[in-house]
Amino acid sequence: MNLPFAGEPPALSGVLKSTPEDFVVDEILPYGPDGRGEHDWLIVEKRGVNTAWLAGQLARFAGVREVAVGYAGSKDRQGVTRQAFTVQLPGRKLDWSGLHIDGVRLLDVQRHSRKIQRGSNDGNRFAIVLREIEGDVDSAQEQLSMLALRGAPNYFTEQRFGIDGANLARARALFAGRRLDRNQRSFALSAARSAIFNAVLAARVVDGTWDQIVPGELAMLDKSRAWFKTDIDDVALADRCARGEIHPTGPLWGDKPVPLGEKLAQLEDESSRELDDLKRGLEKERLDTARRALRVLACDLKWSFDAGALHLSFALPAGAYATALIRQVCRAEL
Repeated sequence: MNLPFAGEPPALSGVLKSTPEDFVVDEILPYGPDGRGEHDWLIVEKRGVNTAWLAGQLARFAGVREVAVGYAGSKDRQGVTRQAFTVQLPGRKLDWSGLHIDGVRLLDVQRHSRKIQRGSNDGNRFAIVLREIEGDVDSAQEQLSMLALRGAPNYFTEQRFGIDGANLARARALFAGRRLDRNQRSFALSAARSAIFNAVLAARVVDGTWDQIVPGELAMLDKSRAWFKTDIDDVALADRCARGEIHPTGPLWGDKPVPLGEKLAQLEDESSRELDDLKRGLEKERLDTARRALRVLACDLKWSFDAGALHLSFALPAGAYATALIRQVCRAEL
């Protein structure tokens, strides 16, 4: 994806996900199992397995419909990921010891009173190793320090768009009248919104305002989906933004306009004009208009270099991509 960088281009090149153990993800949920109710709460570790596919396998093993299986969000297939699932089993106790799926290990089972809902996770913690590192390590150290301080543009990365942009192609096919199944439709609509968002964010990166509150901005509270229109005369907002309490936002396109300032509305319109067909399609689908933070801040970012490898650990809020952070310092070959 040819998206502009914030600051200098990445100082390093390397290889990402050379083994599953080089990309480890732990889900962060705001709550845990409460020990009662009609749902089994499973902690599952998976390697090379798609989250939605695994949910279907859990439903099959339990003899329930897929709708009875809950999880907070999809995790990377290529890596080692640990996340929670719930399976609704009213009046039943199930022996999960018979579950045998290649690449899947059941770590814990407890009882819980309700289904895990999509989007309910707070974020994810990552432990990542980039191998075959080449480039200027001193410059990379400076870029990593800047990432820890300033964050990174909150781009949607390749995972959202599918292999060779297949999800975006499906979106255009959907808007042209093709019928898609539920999962394909969801991925297609998400890809369309993501492409528009990336175009706007790229323009804000180029003009240097991706991490600033500008006149007419719609700001978002940190670690929240709540957004609000800012007062252009409120100097305190700039300080709150600098401290990471609020962030500027970009569009997740939907069927209703938002109250942007005139200049910012013009920027968003012009930067995404080549995607007007996607805008019209999303409006016809009557998706709710939403906003997304233009900036993502990594929590507790740590790094070290060892024998030609870069080791990274950090946490990101829900919906943010680790690869959006990595691309700022390393051109990573997958």
